[in-house]
Amino acid sequence: MIGADGLDAGAEFIASPNCDERPEGVAVTLLVVHSISLPPGQFGGDAIERLFTNRLDPAAHPSFEELRDLRVSAHFLVRRNGALQQFVPVHLRAWHAGASEWRGRARCNDFSVGVELEGTDETAFNDRQYNRLVRLTSDLLQALPIRDIAAHSDIAPQRKSDPGSGFDWARFLRRLAQR
Repeated sequence: MIGADGLDAGAEFIASPNCDERPEGVAVTLLVVHSISLPPGQFGGDAIERLFTNRLDPAAHPSFEELRDLRVSAHFLVRRNGALQQFVPVHLRAWHAGASEWRGRARCNDFSVGVELEGTDETAFNDRQYNRLVRLTSDLLQALPIRDIAAHSDIAPQRKSDPGSGFDWARFLRRLAQR
């Protein structure tokens, strides 16, 4: 359940500084599904949390150097075990989409909520993740005027490929419709 404070009661809240106010009068009408793993292909650990809170040590892994000055966050992260973390209240703009466009509207961060799934483009997501994503999406649909759900690759096709072939859209949407 999403509270008046923009937080999901079932999530562990870890505040990210990588957010700001949405433009005045802009409604949240889009949910963007992403995937992430840090280091690439490895699950667990606190590297994603560290990235979203600007505490990732670039020397901790060779792949982290390219992330040195990156300032990003998502509203939510669904871990492999189904645990839910929230980094930005939904009424604020998280910096998850980058240069993006959806149905002729640029700057998707302005009007979207970003949900990261811990995984890779090629790795299948598991039941616990789908179950949590369906519950979260259902709560978001009740709390916000979301009309569309898209992949990061849909809103930034020249730059992004996530959540990739490992994400089963039919499975997710079927479960969501049954809720």
